Amino acid sequence: MRLLARLRAAEGADVAVASWLAVECAGQRLLLPLAQAGEIFSWSGVQPVPHTQPWFLGVANLRGVLNGVIDLAVLLGSPQARTEQALAGCALLTLSALLEVNAALLVDRFIGLRGAQDFTEDEAPAPGSADWVGASRLDAQGARWQIIDLQTLARDAAFLNIGA
Repeated sequence: MRLLARLRAAEGADVAVASWLAVECAGQRLLLPLAQAGEIFSWSGVQPVPHTQPWFLGVANLRGVLNGVIDLAVLLGSPQARTEQALAGCALLTLSALLEVNAALLVDRFIGLRGAQDFTEDEAPAPGSADWVGASRLDAQGARWQIIDLQTLARDAAFLNIGA
């Protein structure tokens, strides 16, 4: 949260401001709104929960708070089978406390921060996409970055219903 406060303070200055946290999941480049993101944690394992959706990995104690852990790649439709060794290189990103959902997203890797100045054009979401899948942005190299609206995700009925 200190990073977000510093970024907001820099908005008035003539400085490039980051709006998104750039991550990779199953080879997809994703942009997560920085204001909707919480803390980043190293993978430390989860306690599995039976009879849940395939994308719900279980619960993890992150700084004394139980969080449901969601495999973002699987939620996006990738049939990702991960070994414990592969999971060791992953990280967890909690949703902002302002979203009022104790959840953490499993991502393959963090790429860094991005702002509007890093992109050349926008593309509309694919027809039939979930409401929380936003527009795509293209960077100067032509790479496509998919925006994921964490606030809309946190209120999505299918996301909130983890039961299989």
